[in-house]
Amino acid sequence: MSPIGTPASPTDTPAARAPAHHTFRSVAPVLALCWLAVFFDGMDVNVYGAVMPHMLDDPSLGLTPGAAGTIGSWTTFGMLIGALATGTLTDWLGRRPVLVTSVLLFSAGSAVCALSGAPALFGAGRFLAGLGLGGLMPLCLSMVMEFAPPRRAALATGLLMTSYHAGGMVATGLGLTLAPAVGWRSVFWAGVLPAVVATPLLLRLLPESPGVLLAKGRTAEAEAVAYRYGMARPVPADAPPPGAKGRLAAVRALFRPGVRGATPLLWLASFCGLLLVYGVSTWLPQMMRATGYGLTSSVSFLLIINAGGIAGMLIAGRTADRFGPVTVSALWFLLTAAGALLLGAHPPLALTYVVVALTGVWLFSAQTMVYAAADRVYPSTERATGLGWVTGIGRTGAVVGPWLGGTLAADGNDQLGFTAFALAGLLGAVAIGLVAVTGRRGRS
Repeated sequence: MSPIGTPASPTDTPAARAPAHHTFRSVAPVLALCWLAVFFDGMDVNVYGAVMPHMLDDPSLGLTPGAAGTIGSWTTFGMLIGALATGTLTDWLGRRPVLVTSVLLFSAGSAVCALSGAPALFGAGRFLAGLGLGGLMPLCLSMVMEFAPPRRAALATGLLMTSYHAGGMVATGLGLTLAPAVGWRSVFWAGVLPAVVATPLLLRLLPESPGVLLAKGRTAEAEAVAYRYGMARPVPADAPPPGAKGRLAAVRALFRPGVRGATPLLWLASFCGLLLVYGVSTWLPQMMRATGYGLTSSVSFLLIINAGGIAGMLIAGRTADRFGPVTVSALWFLLTAAGALLLGAHPPLALTYVVVALTGVWLFSAQTMVYAAADRVYPSTERATGLGWVTGIGRTGAVVGPWLGGTLAADGNDQLGFTAFALAGLLGAVAIGLVAVTGRRGRS
Protein backbone atom coordinates (compact mmCIF):
# COMPACT_ATOMS: atom_id res chain seq x y z
CA MET A 1 0.00 0.00 0.00
CA SER A 2 1.26 3.41 -0.86
CA PRO A 3 1.93 5.79 2.06
CA ILE A 4 -1.01 7.99 1.03
CA GLY A 5 -3.79 6.91 -1.29
CA THR A 6 -5.41 3.66 -2.30
CA PRO A 7 -4.03 0.15 -1.99
CA ALA A 8 -2.58 -1.52 -5.01
CA SER A 9 -2.05 -5.17 -5.75
CA PRO A 10 1.57 -6.07 -4.83
CA THR A 11 1.91 -8.00 -8.10
CA ASP A 12 0.48 -5.25 -10.33
CA THR A 13 2.49 -2.21 -9.35
CA PRO A 14 5.20 -0.70 -11.53
CA ALA A 15 7.72 -1.55 -8.81
CA ALA A 16 6.75 -5.21 -8.90
CA ARG A 17 6.89 -5.36 -12.71
CA ALA A 18 10.03 -3.28 -13.22
CA PRO A 19 13.13 -5.10 -14.48
CA ALA A 20 16.36 -4.95 -12.52
CA HIS A 21 18.01 -2.61 -15.05
CA HIS A 22 15.41 0.15 -14.49
CA THR A 23 17.78 2.71 -13.02
CA PHE A 24 18.46 6.43 -13.30
CA ARG A 25 21.10 5.61 -15.91
CA SER A 26 18.58 3.84 -18.14
CA VAL A 27 16.21 6.82 -18.17
CA ALA A 28 18.89 9.54 -18.17
CA PRO A 29 18.09 10.65 -21.76
CA VAL A 30 14.47 11.42 -20.82
CA LEU A 31 15.51 13.20 -17.65
CA ALA A 32 18.14 15.21 -19.54
CA LEU A 33 15.74 16.34 -22.27
CA CYS A 34 13.04 17.32 -19.78
CA TRP A 35 15.76 19.06 -17.73
CA LEU A 36 16.67 21.15 -20.79
CA ALA A 37 13.04 22.08 -21.44
CA VAL A 38 12.43 23.12 -17.83
CA PHE A 39 15.75 25.02 -17.84
CA PHE A 40 14.36 27.30 -20.54
CA ASP A 41 11.07 27.48 -18.60
CA GLY A 42 12.93 28.80 -15.56
CA MET A 43 14.90 31.20 -17.71
CA ASP A 44 11.74 32.64 -19.26
CA VAL A 45 9.82 32.94 -15.97
CA ASN A 46 12.67 34.65 -14.12
CA VAL A 47 13.76 36.99 -16.88
CA TYR A 48 10.87 39.38 -16.18
CA GLY A 49 11.87 39.89 -12.56
CA ALA A 50 15.53 40.18 -13.54
CA VAL A 51 14.94 43.07 -15.96
CA MET A 52 11.93 44.72 -14.33
CA PRO A 53 13.97 47.43 -12.54
CA HIS A 54 15.47 48.40 -15.93
CA MET A 55 12.04 48.36 -17.58
CA LEU A 56 10.57 50.59 -14.87
CA ASP A 57 13.45 53.02 -15.45
CA ASP A 58 12.81 53.10 -19.24
CA PRO A 59 10.53 56.10 -19.96
CA SER A 60 9.96 55.01 -23.56
CA LEU A 61 8.05 51.92 -22.41
CA GLY A 62 5.80 53.71 -19.92
CA LEU A 63 5.64 50.79 -17.46
CA THR A 64 4.38 51.53 -13.94
CA PRO A 65 4.66 49.23 -10.88
CA GLY A 66 0.93 48.54 -10.98
CA ALA A 67 1.01 47.66 -14.67
CA ALA A 68 4.11 45.51 -14.11
CA GLY A 69 2.24 43.44 -11.51
CA THR A 70 -0.76 43.09 -13.82
CA ILE A 71 1.46 41.91 -16.68
CA GLY A 72 3.05 39.37 -14.35
CA SER A 73 -0.43 38.05 -13.67
CA TRP A 74 -1.19 37.89 -17.41
CA THR A 75 1.78 35.58 -17.74
CA THR A 76 0.56 33.27 -15.03
CA PHE A 77 -3.04 33.44 -16.27
CA GLY A 78 -1.72 32.13 -19.56
CA MET A 79 0.02 29.40 -17.57
CA LEU A 80 -3.26 28.49 -15.91
CA ILE A 81 -4.96 28.04 -19.29
CA GLY A 82 -1.98 26.14 -20.68
CA ALA A 83 -1.80 23.77 -17.71
CA LEU A 84 -5.51 22.93 -17.79
CA ALA A 85 -5.56 22.47 -21.58
CA THR A 86 -2.51 20.23 -21.67
CA GLY A 87 -4.27 17.07 -20.50
CA THR A 88 -6.89 17.18 -23.26
CA LEU A 89 -4.35 18.04 -25.96
CA THR A 90 -2.09 15.14 -25.00
CA ASP A 91 -5.05 12.79 -25.45
CA TRP A 92 -5.25 13.86 -29.10
CA LEU A 93 -1.63 14.56 -29.98
CA GLY A 94 0.60 12.81 -27.44
CA ARG A 95 2.96 14.33 -24.89
CA ARG A 96 5.97 14.95 -27.14
CA PRO A 97 4.16 17.11 -29.76
CA VAL A 98 2.45 19.17 -27.06
CA LEU A 99 5.76 19.65 -25.24
CA VAL A 100 7.43 20.89 -28.43
CA THR A 101 4.50 23.24 -29.09
CA SER A 102 4.86 24.61 -25.57
CA VAL A 103 8.52 25.45 -26.20
CA LEU A 104 7.67 27.19 -29.48
CA LEU A 105 4.90 29.22 -27.82
CA PHE A 106 7.00 30.68 -25.02
CA SER A 107 9.86 31.38 -27.43
CA ALA A 108 7.45 33.30 -29.68
CA GLY A 109 6.13 35.19 -26.65
CA SER A 110 9.66 36.25 -25.76
CA ALA A 111 10.15 37.61 -29.28
CA VAL A 112 6.95 39.65 -28.99
CA CYS A 113 8.20 41.10 -25.69
CA ALA A 114 11.52 42.07 -27.29
CA LEU A 115 9.71 43.91 -30.10
CA SER A 116 7.06 45.62 -27.97
CA GLY A 117 6.95 49.38 -27.52
CA ALA A 118 4.04 49.61 -25.09
CA PRO A 119 2.89 47.74 -21.96
CA ALA A 120 -0.18 46.27 -23.72
CA LEU A 121 1.85 44.55 -26.45
CA PHE A 122 4.45 43.47 -23.92
CA GLY A 123 1.68 41.95 -21.80
CA ALA A 124 0.32 40.10 -24.84
CA GLY A 125 3.77 38.59 -25.36
CA ARG A 126 3.94 37.48 -21.74
CA PHE A 127 0.46 35.93 -21.99
CA LEU A 128 1.54 34.00 -25.10
CA ALA A 129 4.66 32.84 -23.29
CA GLY A 130 2.51 31.81 -20.34
CA LEU A 131 0.40 29.51 -22.53
CA GLY A 132 3.53 27.57 -23.43
CA LEU A 133 5.06 27.65 -19.97
CA GLY A 134 1.86 26.38 -18.35
CA GLY A 135 1.74 23.28 -20.51
CA LEU A 136 5.44 22.50 -20.29
CA MET A 137 5.85 21.96 -16.56
CA PRO A 138 3.11 19.34 -15.94
CA LEU A 139 4.18 17.48 -19.08
CA CYS A 140 7.81 17.25 -18.01
CA LEU A 141 6.82 16.27 -14.47
CA SER A 142 4.52 13.53 -15.76
CA MET A 143 7.19 12.21 -18.13
CA VAL A 144 9.90 12.10 -15.48
CA MET A 145 7.62 10.49 -12.88
CA GLU A 146 6.54 7.86 -15.42
CA PHE A 147 10.06 7.02 -16.58
CA ALA A 148 11.75 7.27 -13.15
CA PRO A 149 12.69 4.10 -11.24
CA PRO A 150 10.03 2.96 -8.75
CA ARG A 151 10.05 4.73 -5.39
CA ARG A 152 12.53 7.34 -6.66
CA ALA A 153 9.98 9.79 -8.07
CA ALA A 154 10.72 12.44 -5.43
CA LEU A 155 14.44 12.40 -6.20
CA ALA A 156 13.77 12.46 -9.95
CA THR A 157 11.40 15.39 -9.48
CA GLY A 158 13.99 17.25 -7.44
CA LEU A 159 16.68 16.64 -10.06
CA LEU A 160 14.35 17.87 -12.80
CA MET A 161 13.49 21.04 -10.94
CA THR A 162 17.14 22.01 -10.43
CA SER A 163 16.94 23.02 -14.08
CA TYR A 164 14.27 25.62 -13.34
CA HIS A 165 16.62 27.39 -10.96
CA ALA A 166 19.62 26.99 -13.25
CA GLY A 167 17.52 28.78 -15.86
CA GLY A 168 16.59 31.41 -13.29
CA MET A 169 20.26 31.99 -12.53
CA VAL A 170 21.07 32.41 -16.22
CA ALA A 171 18.19 34.87 -16.58
CA THR A 172 19.49 36.85 -13.63
CA GLY A 173 22.99 36.80 -15.07
CA LEU A 174 21.63 38.17 -18.34
CA GLY A 175 19.75 40.84 -16.39
CA LEU A 176 22.95 41.85 -14.62
CA THR A 177 25.13 41.90 -17.75
CA LEU A 178 23.14 42.35 -20.96
CA ALA A 179 20.40 44.64 -19.67
CA PRO A 180 22.70 47.45 -18.43
CA ALA A 181 25.03 47.16 -21.43
CA VAL A 182 22.67 46.54 -24.36
CA GLY A 183 19.20 47.12 -22.96
CA TRP A 184 16.45 44.99 -21.47
CA ARG A 185 15.13 43.92 -24.91
CA SER A 186 18.29 41.94 -25.57
CA VAL A 187 17.47 39.66 -22.64
CA PHE A 188 14.11 38.77 -24.16
CA TRP A 189 15.78 38.07 -27.50
CA ALA A 190 17.85 35.48 -25.64
CA GLY A 191 14.52 33.90 -24.71
CA VAL A 192 14.02 32.89 -28.36
CA LEU A 193 16.88 30.38 -28.07
CA PRO A 194 14.67 27.48 -26.84
CA ALA A 195 12.96 27.30 -30.24
CA VAL A 196 16.37 26.91 -31.88
CA VAL A 197 18.11 24.68 -29.33
CA ALA A 198 15.50 22.55 -27.57
CA THR A 199 12.92 21.91 -30.30
CA PRO A 200 15.15 19.81 -32.64
CA LEU A 201 16.45 17.74 -29.72
CA LEU A 202 12.97 17.04 -28.35
CA LEU A 203 11.63 16.04 -31.77
CA ARG A 204 14.55 13.73 -32.46
CA LEU A 205 15.33 12.17 -29.09
CA LEU A 206 12.39 12.38 -26.65
CA PRO A 207 10.28 9.19 -26.55
CA GLU A 208 6.52 9.20 -26.27
CA SER A 209 4.93 8.07 -23.02
CA PRO A 210 4.31 4.28 -22.99
CA GLY A 211 1.05 4.92 -21.15
CA VAL A 212 -0.17 7.34 -23.83
CA LEU A 213 0.89 4.94 -26.61
CA LEU A 214 -1.00 2.12 -24.91
CA ALA A 215 -4.12 4.29 -24.56
CA LYS A 216 -3.97 4.94 -28.31
CA GLY A 217 -3.83 1.21 -29.03
CA ARG A 218 -0.18 1.29 -30.10
CA THR A 219 0.76 -1.60 -27.82
CA ALA A 220 3.87 -2.76 -29.67
CA GLU A 221 5.35 0.77 -29.64
CA ALA A 222 4.51 1.17 -25.93
CA GLU A 223 6.27 -2.08 -25.07
CA ALA A 224 9.28 -1.15 -27.23
CA VAL A 225 9.72 2.21 -25.46
CA ALA A 226 9.37 0.57 -22.04
CA TYR A 227 11.95 -2.08 -22.94
CA ARG A 228 14.38 0.50 -24.33
CA TYR A 229 14.35 2.50 -21.09
CA GLY A 230 14.31 -0.44 -18.68
CA MET A 231 10.74 0.22 -17.55
CA ALA A 232 8.03 -2.16 -16.48
CA ARG A 233 5.99 -3.65 -19.30
CA PRO A 234 2.97 -1.33 -19.63
CA VAL A 235 -0.45 -2.71 -18.77
CA PRO A 236 -3.91 -1.16 -19.26
CA ALA A 237 -3.85 0.15 -15.68
CA ASP A 238 -0.93 2.42 -16.66
CA ALA A 239 -2.79 4.05 -19.54
CA PRO A 240 -4.69 7.32 -19.05
CA PRO A 241 -8.42 7.01 -19.84
CA PRO A 242 -9.06 7.93 -23.49
CA GLY A 243 -11.59 10.39 -24.86
CA ALA A 244 -13.75 13.07 -23.27
CA LYS A 245 -15.67 10.58 -21.14
CA GLY A 246 -12.43 9.08 -19.92
CA ARG A 247 -11.05 12.46 -18.92
CA LEU A 248 -14.28 13.34 -17.09
CA ALA A 249 -14.09 10.02 -15.25
CA ALA A 250 -10.46 10.75 -14.37
CA VAL A 251 -11.44 14.12 -12.86
CA ARG A 252 -14.26 12.49 -10.88
CA ALA A 253 -11.77 9.93 -9.59
CA LEU A 254 -9.87 12.73 -7.87
CA PHE A 255 -12.80 12.93 -5.42
CA ARG A 256 -13.36 9.23 -4.80
CA PRO A 257 -13.10 7.82 -1.26
CA GLY A 258 -9.51 7.74 -0.08
CA VAL A 259 -8.35 10.87 -1.93
CA ARG A 260 -11.34 13.26 -1.87
CA GLY A 261 -9.94 15.01 1.21
CA ALA A 262 -6.38 15.16 -0.13
CA THR A 263 -7.30 16.67 -3.52
CA PRO A 264 -8.45 20.14 -2.37
CA LEU A 265 -5.61 20.28 0.16
CA LEU A 266 -3.07 19.59 -2.59
CA TRP A 267 -4.70 22.34 -4.65
CA LEU A 268 -4.44 24.79 -1.74
CA ALA A 269 -0.82 23.86 -1.04
CA SER A 270 0.01 24.28 -4.73
CA PHE A 271 -1.76 27.66 -4.75
CA CYS A 272 0.39 28.85 -1.85
CA GLY A 273 3.57 27.37 -3.30
CA LEU A 274 3.15 28.95 -6.72
CA LEU A 275 2.09 32.27 -5.19
CA LEU A 276 5.46 32.22 -3.44
CA VAL A 277 7.46 31.01 -6.45
CA TYR A 278 6.09 33.55 -8.93
CA GLY A 279 5.57 36.36 -6.46
CA VAL A 280 9.16 36.15 -5.25
CA SER A 281 10.62 35.55 -8.74
CA THR A 282 8.83 38.65 -10.05
CA TRP A 283 9.18 41.06 -7.14
CA LEU A 284 12.20 40.12 -5.01
CA PRO A 285 14.64 42.54 -6.74
CA GLN A 286 12.17 45.44 -6.54
CA MET A 287 11.23 44.63 -2.92
CA MET A 288 14.87 44.55 -1.90
CA ARG A 289 15.53 47.76 -3.80
CA ALA A 290 12.64 49.45 -1.95
CA THR A 291 14.17 48.49 1.40
CA GLY A 292 17.36 50.39 0.59
CA TYR A 293 19.63 48.02 -1.36
CA GLY A 294 21.27 49.16 -4.61
CA LEU A 295 20.06 48.05 -8.04
CA THR A 296 22.89 45.57 -8.64
CA SER A 297 22.58 44.03 -5.18
CA SER A 298 18.80 43.79 -5.51
CA VAL A 299 18.98 41.89 -8.80
CA SER A 300 21.80 39.67 -7.50
CA PHE A 301 19.47 38.44 -4.73
CA LEU A 302 17.46 36.71 -7.47
CA LEU A 303 20.63 34.91 -8.53
CA ILE A 304 21.33 33.84 -4.94
CA ILE A 305 17.81 32.60 -4.25
CA ASN A 306 17.87 30.45 -7.39
CA ALA A 307 21.26 29.01 -6.42
CA GLY A 308 19.69 28.07 -3.10
CA GLY A 309 16.82 26.55 -5.06
CA ILE A 310 19.16 24.16 -6.87
CA ALA A 311 20.66 22.93 -3.59
CA GLY A 312 17.19 22.69 -2.09
CA MET A 313 15.90 20.43 -4.87
CA LEU A 314 18.73 17.95 -4.33
CA ILE A 315 18.31 18.02 -0.56
CA ALA A 316 14.52 17.80 -0.64
CA GLY A 317 14.45 14.98 -3.19
CA ARG A 318 16.70 12.70 -1.17
CA THR A 319 15.06 13.66 2.12
CA ALA A 320 11.55 13.08 0.73
CA ASP A 321 12.46 9.60 -0.53
CA ARG A 322 13.33 8.77 3.09
CA PHE A 323 10.77 10.70 5.16
CA GLY A 324 8.01 11.35 2.62
CA PRO A 325 7.30 14.42 0.47
CA VAL A 326 4.40 15.59 2.67
CA THR A 327 6.61 15.92 5.75
CA VAL A 328 9.39 17.65 3.83
CA SER A 329 7.04 20.03 2.03
CA ALA A 330 5.31 21.08 5.27
CA LEU A 331 8.62 21.76 7.01
CA TRP A 332 10.00 23.63 4.01
CA PHE A 333 6.91 25.87 3.84
CA LEU A 334 7.38 26.79 7.51
CA LEU A 335 11.05 27.60 6.96
CA THR A 336 10.12 29.72 3.92
CA ALA A 337 7.74 31.74 6.09
CA ALA A 338 10.52 32.29 8.63
CA GLY A 339 12.95 33.38 5.89
CA ALA A 340 10.46 35.89 4.47
CA LEU A 341 9.93 37.45 7.90
CA LEU A 342 13.69 37.72 8.43
CA LEU A 343 14.14 39.49 5.08
CA GLY A 344 11.39 41.92 6.02
CA ALA A 345 13.37 42.80 9.15
CA HIS A 346 16.18 44.16 6.90
CA PRO A 347 19.20 42.35 8.40
CA PRO A 348 22.79 43.43 7.58
CA LEU A 349 23.87 42.80 3.98
CA ALA A 350 26.07 39.75 4.69
CA LEU A 351 23.32 38.09 6.73
CA THR A 352 20.77 39.03 4.06
CA TYR A 353 22.69 37.02 1.44
CA VAL A 354 22.68 34.00 3.77
CA VAL A 355 18.95 34.32 4.50
CA VAL A 356 18.13 34.74 0.79
CA ALA A 357 20.14 31.61 -0.09
CA LEU A 358 18.51 29.53 2.65
CA THR A 359 15.06 30.80 1.73
CA GLY A 360 15.76 29.61 -1.81
CA VAL A 361 16.65 26.17 -0.44
CA TRP A 362 13.21 25.92 1.15
CA LEU A 363 10.85 28.00 -0.99
CA PHE A 364 11.07 26.33 -4.38
CA SER A 365 11.39 22.73 -3.23
CA ALA A 366 8.41 23.15 -0.88
CA GLN A 367 6.27 23.53 -4.01
CA THR A 368 8.07 20.74 -5.88
CA MET A 369 7.43 18.31 -3.02
CA VAL A 370 3.71 19.10 -3.38
CA TYR A 371 4.01 17.53 -6.84
CA ALA A 372 5.85 14.55 -5.37
CA ALA A 373 3.10 14.21 -2.75
CA ALA A 374 0.52 14.12 -5.56
CA ASP A 375 2.47 11.21 -7.05
CA ARG A 376 2.00 9.36 -3.77
CA VAL A 377 -1.70 10.22 -3.52
CA TYR A 378 -2.83 9.21 -7.02
CA PRO A 379 -2.21 5.85 -8.76
CA SER A 380 -0.60 5.74 -12.21
CA THR A 381 -3.92 5.95 -14.10
CA GLU A 382 -4.79 9.19 -12.32
CA ARG A 383 -1.32 10.70 -12.06
CA ALA A 384 -1.40 12.88 -15.18
CA THR A 385 -4.90 14.18 -14.40
CA GLY A 386 -4.20 14.69 -10.71
CA LEU A 387 -0.89 16.42 -11.38
CA GLY A 388 -2.43 18.54 -14.14
CA TRP A 389 -5.12 19.81 -11.77
CA VAL A 390 -2.67 20.35 -8.90
CA THR A 391 -0.48 22.47 -11.18
CA GLY A 392 -3.46 24.08 -12.95
CA ILE A 393 -5.32 25.15 -9.83
CA GLY A 394 -2.01 26.13 -8.31
CA ARG A 395 -1.51 28.53 -11.21
CA THR A 396 -4.17 30.75 -9.66
CA GLY A 397 -1.59 31.35 -6.95
CA ALA A 398 0.90 32.19 -9.68
CA VAL A 399 -1.58 34.80 -10.92
CA VAL A 400 -2.15 36.23 -7.45
CA GLY A 401 1.55 36.43 -6.46
CA PRO A 402 2.75 38.95 -9.09
CA TRP A 403 -0.51 40.91 -8.83
CA LEU A 404 -0.20 41.12 -5.05
CA GLY A 405 3.40 42.31 -5.27
CA GLY A 406 2.45 44.93 -7.86
CA THR A 407 -0.50 46.17 -5.79
CA LEU A 408 1.66 46.58 -2.70
CA ALA A 409 4.41 48.30 -4.72
CA ALA A 410 1.94 50.69 -6.36
CA ASP A 411 0.72 51.73 -2.89
CA GLY A 412 4.28 52.18 -1.64
CA ASN A 413 4.02 49.15 0.67
CA ASP A 414 6.72 46.96 -0.90
CA GLN A 415 7.93 45.68 2.47
CA LEU A 416 4.49 44.27 3.28
CA GLY A 417 5.22 41.74 0.54
CA PHE A 418 7.52 39.89 2.94
CA THR A 419 4.67 39.51 5.45
CA ALA A 420 2.24 38.42 2.74
CA PHE A 421 4.67 35.77 1.50
CA ALA A 422 5.27 34.56 5.06
CA LEU A 423 1.51 34.07 5.54
CA ALA A 424 1.35 32.13 2.27
CA GLY A 425 4.13 29.85 3.53
CA LEU A 426 2.28 29.22 6.79
CA LEU A 427 -0.98 28.39 4.97
CA GLY A 428 0.87 26.07 2.60
CA ALA A 429 2.41 24.19 5.53
CA VAL A 430 -1.00 23.64 7.10
CA ALA A 431 -2.56 22.48 3.83
CA ILE A 432 0.11 19.96 2.86
CA GLY A 433 0.43 18.74 6.44
CA LEU A 434 -3.28 17.88 6.50
CA VAL A 435 -2.84 15.69 3.39
CA ALA A 436 -1.21 13.07 5.62
CA VAL A 437 -4.19 13.17 7.99
CA THR A 438 -6.72 12.68 5.18
CA GLY A 439 -4.61 9.83 3.81
CA ARG A 440 -4.76 7.97 7.12
CA ARG A 441 -8.50 8.53 7.35
CA GLY A 442 -8.97 7.31 3.79
CA ARG A 443 -7.27 4.02 4.62
CA SER A 444 -9.14 3.46 7.90
